[in-house]
Amino acid sequence: MKKALVLALIGLSVAGCTQTEKGASIGAVSGAIIGGAVTGNVRGAAVGAAIGGVSGAVLGSVADQPGQCYYRDRYGRRYIDNCPRGY
Repeated sequence: MKKALVLALIGLSVAGCTQTEKGASIGAVSGAIIGGAVTGNVRGAAVGAAIGGVSGAVLGSVADQPGQCYYRDRYGRRYIDNCPRGY
């Protein structure tokens, strides 16, 4: 019951946010959980939260731009461009 209540509160806390803010917060929480679980220490959780937050913000910003998609070139650089037809 406590887990359900915590998840409901987290869901309500991001209800008024933009897609970029939602993406950043979800990415940061997910990154912290994964980083902490993989490394077993607080430093890993902090690094995971930072990486997840930035990645989530980038993906969330694309959600605010209809008709725009997120891509990665062959060198690993990220960029936003028009989506292919039909998307």
